[in-house]
Amino acid sequence: MARFELKLPKMGESVTEATVTNWLKQVGDKIEADEAVVEIATDKVDSEVPSEVSGVLVEQLFAKDDLVQVGQTIAIIETEGSAVAETAKAETAPAEVEAIEKTVEVAKEISSTPTNFSDSEKFFSPLVKNIAKEEGLSVTELEAITGTGKDGRVTKNDILDYVKDRGNQVVVLAPIVAAQATVSVPVAQKASPVSVSGGDEIIEMDRMRKLIAGYMVASVQTSAHVQSFIEVDVTNIVKWRDKVKAAFERREGEKLTYTPIFMEAVAKALKDFPMMNISVDGDFIVKKKNINLGMAASLPNGNLIVPVIKNADQLNLVGMAKAVNDLGGRAKAGKLKPDDTQGGTYTVTNVGTFGSVFGTPIINQPQVGILALGAIRKVPAVIETPEGDFIGIRQKMFLSHSYDHRVVDGALGGSFVKRVAEYLEAFDADRDF
Repeated sequence: MARFELKLPKMGESVTEATVTNWLKQVGDKIEADEAVVEIATDKVDSEVPSEVSGVLVEQLFAKDDLVQVGQTIAIIETEGSAVAETAKAETAPAEVEAIEKTVEVAKEISSTPTNFSDSEKFFSPLVKNIAKEEGLSVTELEAITGTGKDGRVTKNDILDYVKDRGNQVVVLAPIVAAQATVSVPVAQKASPVSVSGGDEIIEMDRMRKLIAGYMVASVQTSAHVQSFIEVDVTNIVKWRDKVKAAFERREGEKLTYTPIFMEAVAKALKDFPMMNISVDGDFIVKKKNINLGMAASLPNGNLIVPVIKNADQLNLVGMAKAVNDLGGRAKAGKLKPDDTQGGTYTVTNVGTFGSVFGTPIINQPQVGILALGAIRKVPAVIETPEGDFIGIRQKMFLSHSYDHRVVDGALGGSFVKRVAEYLEAFDADRDF
């Protein structure tokens, strides 16, 4: 028998960690090569980790809701034969190996501890949670610790310093467990909503909705949102699409929607106004080299996600249509990969899909702008000609631009959305696709 270490695979350049959300296989289960073993979640996308070998699952090294770093071993699979994949000890420094082994050992010992740190809405590493359990810390105490890690995350040193200042001595784990078995230890619990009338239905938010809620509140608290609106005549675009969409689908095998046409115009405008293609880092402005357009898309459960079209300015209309359809299709099927949602520099959302004329979208941090596309409508409009003005029926829509007033003033925010409108109104109705 050989032991194979199943590691958390690399999921993109900007993805460094994931949370275990569900074990699809339990200890003792047989596993086939390429069969999914565990479900994981990054901050935006759920995914599965498949096994590279066939065998039997003998160890789960992380529990549900534990945070795992890319490259860490998450499970041990026993295989037939002598071929063994490289172990973590051969790839990891001795000190790191010792720390990981200690984490695993402690995790096994305290599996019966009733304190459940998954009740916290904050992320804590497996090592931090295990130390907290070993030292008898409550969820409330752990949440109160000031973190010095990335994004304020509590590190090993933070919790050890807290324990030291707390005045507690290291306690053997067994007595703690025994004491908790006989004494009721008060632990902070989330208050469950109660229906006063008895007729209301109480629905807990799923993980994705909680994340979205957190992002939206954080964005409003971070950025000073300002909006600019402009009406656009897209009659030429509507006529052109009606004329070529059947031929486009026959030749390219893709449906031609309005979205890639709008994305093409936005990418051009970002090249003209590079200071809209930025992010904010403290007192510094990060000017992005690439134009990576986020596009809001629906998930199977009704939530929204923002996959990213990388280097959108380098795509022609056919390439843009293929990218839009691919990301939108995989979003609806729940098959987006973690890297598909990373690296966006500007976002576009189509509120017109739901019949809205315009909206005031919330900025997708750390970007500084987001454009909402309103519904296309037939409206009476004044048409200017050399012979004079007259009233005609035109296809029009509103563009709603939300931008971060900390770094984008009205002149830039308004000029940018006006340039998008100019590109759309100047669309060549005789162009090829």
